[in-house]
Amino acid sequence: MRQWLAAGDALLVAEQERAVLGWARTYDAEYLALARLLDCRVVTVDARLLRGTRRLGFVVAPSDL
Repeated sequence: MRQWLAAGDALLVAEQERAVLGWARTYDAEYLALARLLDCRVVTVDARLLRGTRRLGFVVAPSDL
């Protein structure tokens, strides 16, 4: 059973993702943080997001499924 995540934990991880990726805002990093905390993948059709995050190993395109 998964434990409930605290909002503060997700925001902290989002800020870390944002800093590592060199982004100015946390908007996309919040999705990445949630996926990391839930141990799941992010599926996106956003080519820019995909290019910048594919190296993380859990961001994929629909064609990768």
